[in-house]
Amino acid sequence: MKPHIAVLMGGWSLEREVSLGTGKACAIALRDGGYKVTEIDVDRQIADVLKQNRPDICFNALHGPMGEDGNIQGLLNILGIPYTHSGVQASALAMDKARAKELFERAGLKCPKGSIGTKHDISFFDKQSKPFVIKPVDQGSSVGVNIVNIGSNNIGEIFRDWPFGNKVLVEEFIPGRELTVGVFDGEPFCVTEITSERGFYDYNAKYEKGGSIHIFPAQLPNIITKQALEAASCAHRLLGCRGVTRSDFRYDDTSRTPGELYFLEINTQPGMTGTSLVPEQAAFKGINFVNLVSKMVEVAQCDL
Repeated sequence: MKPHIAVLMGGWSLEREVSLGTGKACAIALRDGGYKVTEIDVDRQIADVLKQNRPDICFNALHGPMGEDGNIQGLLNILGIPYTHSGVQASALAMDKARAKELFERAGLKCPKGSIGTKHDISFFDKQSKPFVIKPVDQGSSVGVNIVNIGSNNIGEIFRDWPFGNKVLVEEFIPGRELTVGVFDGEPFCVTEITSERGFYDYNAKYEKGGSIHIFPAQLPNIITKQALEAASCAHRLLGCRGVTRSDFRYDDTSRTPGELYFLEINTQPGMTGTSLVPEQAAFKGINFVNLVSKMVEVAQCDL
């Protein structure tokens, strides 16, 4: 008999709706794969709910703080319930964009130049060369990401209702193309190029139907494809990730050939919805959605 799977979804982060979409899609696929599935919309009573339902494995479909920063992973370790995706340390490191960037640069990955500041320090932003990118240090799905262009003076507007804490990461804006690579169990799938009429792969482009176009495999110089696949695998191993991850890149081919590849970040809880990148890449490699989520369950574990 196949194990009983609890699909953890929802929660209370700003990525709640994305998580619900991921969770419901994965629950359907797991049932199609013959698993008994319990869908759980996570709240602060999650420990009691898990004790009542007694699943064999948890499929972590949560996104954002509490779901992908090591918190739910730590709870599942304590309860002794194996779970999909990365463990406490890898999840916490990947969610802290500034700390992860430090580690990637030390490992030799080329990243955009950047620095940490606070949202109240206007002089910090005045010193930055435009265009630049402002990111929360601990959000996913491009939540809170803003581009400050030449001639723009919208810093006050960006931070007027900023709910992401005091600390921000500022990086140089890299022109060119948006690329991403999914990795499963340390092995990369392929490189996808993402285009959007919005000009920026923001939250809406990621999750609205028709918000972006995914080109896979991306038409790139062989050396850039090789670099992207190797960098995604390197980042996955470097943080000690498990199961599925997705690494994002900018490829600047605007000034010379073959151009420069820049590593942006790794996502330990990539989206698994109808418009998501990792399931598309897996399908390209011959792994359909039902098989993909089944494989994720098969490698589920607690931290050792």
